Amino acid sequence: MDSVQVDAYLRRLGAGRPARPTTDALRELQLRQLRAVPFENLSVHLGEEIVLEEKRLLDKVVGANRGGFCYELNGAFGALLGALGFDVTLLAGRVYGEEGRLGIPYDHLALRVRTVDGGDWLVDVGFGANSHRPLAIGVREEQADPAGTFRVVEAAPDAAGVRGGGVAAAEAADLDVVMNGQRQYRLEVRPRVLRDFVAGAWWHSTSPGSHFTQSLVCSRVAEDGGRITLSGRSLKVTAADGTREVRELATDEEVLAVYRERFGIGLERVPEVRAFGRAGR
Repeated sequence: MDSVQVDAYLRRLGAGRPARPTTDALRELQLRQLRAVPFENLSVHLGEEIVLEEKRLLDKVVGANRGGFCYELNGAFGALLGALGFDVTLLAGRVYGEEGRLGIPYDHLALRVRTVDGGDWLVDVGFGANSHRPLAIGVREEQADPAGTFRVVEAAPDAAGVRGGGVAAAEAADLDVVMNGQRQYRLEVRPRVLRDFVAGAWWHSTSPGSHFTQSLVCSRVAEDGGRITLSGRSLKVTAADGTREVRELATDEEVLAVYRERFGIGLERVPEVRAFGRAGR
């Protein structure tokens, strides 16, 4: 990223350029990202190509004022943090699904970020409802966050003596991210690069077995710490105290207005769930 791109990204977040890549600066940038840039899968259903290249991610997130899913959001945010002097590593994850089964390899992308004042953090702005603050990646105790209670724990090896990422247990200590007592995803600690996630992004944007092809979602953290989510035509506003208001939008005009006014996304037409065929076994 060049200086012009960095300034444009920071304007989108409503943030100034931090003087130094400190932990406090990281916390502020993460929260501003979660409030300003929605988690959304609209490209999947609008027929838009998802390209995991830094320029294309910035064109979408900054230039087009859009959001994205994990590969796009954490990819773009990681590029911003790196340009601001943070030490950023991409990590591959596998998401826990039904009955505790792990998803495909490169199922998820998260960030490991080191700050100049000694912090070593798990940063994830691309997992929907997740922590609002960076999580201390080396701390195994509970970590309180506005979104819930989190733990980052070493993953247990499976029956073959291998950890979730396919690496021998003696060679790596994969990590499980736990929210409110429920395992969310498993992270490999091996550094990755953006192109490693191309196959995962392709699968999630084309496979009928991916939850991203089965429904529409656009969601962000609200200014009060709650969450605003538009799922198809259902608008859900959850306050920080947990109270929830759900409203069904009757017309295309209402849907487009919510995308525009609540998420800053200007669309010419209402996205509709596309048919991707049947999931194979």
